[in-house]
Amino acid sequence: MRRQRFSLPLRLSLLATSLLVALLIWAIVARTIAPRANTKRQTFDAIVILGTSADSDGNPTPELLDRITEGVHEYERGVAPRLIVTGAAAHNSFVEADVMAGVARAQGVPASSIFEEPQALDTIQNACYSTRILKAHGWHAVEVVSSASHLPRAAMIFSRLPVEFRIHAATPNLTPAYYSSAATVVETLKTARYLIWSRWVESCSP
Repeated sequence: MRRQRFSLPLRLSLLATSLLVALLIWAIVARTIAPRANTKRQTFDAIVILGTSADSDGNPTPELLDRITEGVHEYERGVAPRLIVTGAAAHNSFVEADVMAGVARAQGVPASSIFEEPQALDTIQNACYSTRILKAHGWHAVEVVSSASHLPRAAMIFSRLPVEFRIHAATPNLTPAYYSSAATVVETLKTARYLIWSRWVESCSP
């Protein structure tokens, strides 16, 4: 009985599919085991709030507002005496850090306790440029606030930097559940990209 032979294009397609599945499994596992902290500290020098885009009118989206509000709550609980808000105009003309700073001031945080980092275009730069602010002021420890789906990849990035950190998820009070589910899928794909590409080619010295 003759064994069935697959054509070369089919074999290449099967190989590519297998590699993609393996990569996604790797990303899922990496997200599952990503560190939540590298310190047992309960208080920190600053709370870093990671940005996401504002809407087309420059107002915070529900996800961004959830992140800012959680960061302000942590500030009010005494977790850290200052906020670092980080994010450039990565998706439209509005600088994420400016929007976040405005909301934090409106929620009662003094302007003197808010440090803006307005240049980061992605999470690697969020982490790197925020660490530069820490270094410039002689600070060493941060709590990182973001959406739950974003934090595993953020933790992988912060774990490679010379900083003590703990991650803290924003409560999705305003973010729709369907958006959070979609964001998890997107973040899994971004984690895969980070594992095989971004962490090797996007260098940033804090």
